[in-house]
Amino acid sequence: MFPARVRMSGLLQDKKVLITGSSRGIGRATAIAMAREGADVVIHYRRDADAAQAAAEAVRALGRDALVVRAEMEVPEDIDAMFDHVAQAWGRLDVFVANAAATAFKPVTELKWYHLDRTYHVVVHSVLQSAQRCIPLMQGRGGRILTISSPGSRFALPRYAAIGTAKAALEALTRYLAAELGPYGITVNCLAPGVVETDSVEFYAKDRYDTFRDHVIAHTPLGRLTKPEDVADVAVLMASEKTRFITGQVIPIDGGLSVVPGGFEGA
Repeated sequence: MFPARVRMSGLLQDKKVLITGSSRGIGRATAIAMAREGADVVIHYRRDADAAQAAAEAVRALGRDALVVRAEMEVPEDIDAMFDHVAQAWGRLDVFVANAAATAFKPVTELKWYHLDRTYHVVVHSVLQSAQRCIPLMQGRGGRILTISSPGSRFALPRYAAIGTAKAALEALTRYLAAELGPYGITVNCLAPGVVETDSVEFYAKDRYDTFRDHVIAHTPLGRLTKPEDVADVAVLMASEKTRFITGQVIPIDGGLSVVPGGFEGA
């Protein structure tokens, strides 16, 4: 059970938030951090209903409303149904965090079209459709859209080409969305964590995880991996009025890893 804490400063008081992939990892940490700051949250999941319900209970334990929605982010009809649910329940949306991701960790010589299709549908296509659905729910009040990138958008990591190129496209899409949604009062920014302590990183590195982790830590000026809560805290700030004049930016959250040569060797 995530420990209940009182709200810190109410940065997101009464904001309505939708976070994809929020049953675990970065998404779950962001949901709880935003609830702690006064937001009501939609917990989205694909497979683990129990984890989604547990995340929702953690939000409710902080005194905020939580909705739980299942959707396949590569299925346009599911995305529409998710936003329809938000519209019917709340009638508006203030913050959308595009955190969901899916891929196959394979060398480029083994990648098939269907690997790229699924990765790009979840990481890129779903964000475009979601942003389009955000406009009427945010229009008139303004809003925040946050996308989540990864080091593979800038560095050629082994077995990472499918999602790495998709994340690079997502960063470009973030800039285009920022330019075109600005007149609606909607800011769009991308958070770029380093190597985050999640089960996804362990799955990626597999039996090399300990060596990879130690190498990354040794090359990180702040001396540790990124934690989901590090990303969540920046997400809270970027979703608030404190950052109302920042849009179209990619914001590293990696403890300085990306400025040190060799930090991703051994992946």
